[in-house]
Formats: sequence, structure tokens, C-alpha cells
Amino acid sequence: MTDTWLATLITDSPQAGFELALVLSRRGVKYTQPDAAVLQKLRPEYAEDPEALIAASQVVAINFQTIAAANNYWRK
Repeated sequence: MTDTWLATLITDSPQAGFELALVLSRRGVKYTQPDAAVLQKLRPEYAEDPEALIAASQVVAINFQTIAAANNYWRK
């Protein structure tokens, strides 16, 4: 994938930062497994696996932590 889609980590609010963290997390999966058919096939396995869901939440949290730091934790 060569398209540039992420120009900045700076967001207007924590809510926007969290939404960006979700986008980053989903894009990470897409880059790791670009085959949509494989992703669809695997979804039922991890959708009901508590450990997989916790791991996914951890990835989002790490991305949000990075974005929050880039935004100086939205301090003015």
C-alpha cells in the first residue's frame, strides 16, 4: 500500500483521537492481512474469543496513548 492517508496524529479532541486510534488499529490489521476473504473467514474465531478481544483492545489503547502524547494530552 503506497497511498498516503495519515498526514498527522494531531486531533481536535480526545474523542477524535480515540477514533483515529481505531482507524490505525484497523489499518494495521488490513496491512498485516490484506486478503479480505481471509479476514472474513477468521472473524468468527476471534469475535467470540475473550483473549483476542482483549488483545484488540490493547492495540487500540496503545494507539490512543501514542495519539494522546502527540497531542500533548489536549492541554492548551
